[in-house]
Amino acid sequence: MLLSNETDSTAAPAPTTPMVLEGIVRQKCLSVTYNRTAMILAPHILYTRHDALHVDGVVVLKEGAPPREEKIGTFKLDGLTGMTVTDRDFVKSALFDPGLEKYQGETLMAVA
Repeated sequence: MLLSNETDSTAAPAPTTPMVLEGIVRQKCLSVTYNRTAMILAPHILYTRHDALHVDGVVVLKEGAPPREEKIGTFKLDGLTGMTVTDRDFVKSALFDPGLEKYQGETLMAVA
């Protein structure tokens, strides 16, 4: 787990923030709805961008089916509804790079 001392105080915590943090720390998937699409998400990093909280992660299931290819997606936290932490574990994706420029000075928490 990586934790940054630098946080953007203008980004108000969303009610789902504790569940995202739990998912990252425990490496548990989240059940969410995003743009009216049900999915299971493996959250890898929580960060701020444009004064809003975002989570990047891998979609494990979308509408009950696995995606055609693994990729890291970006989701605005305010757009995630019906969130619950599942019992489904995930392994950190080889595609995840916490050193990307977009995360520098903006990261609140990331998988180790």
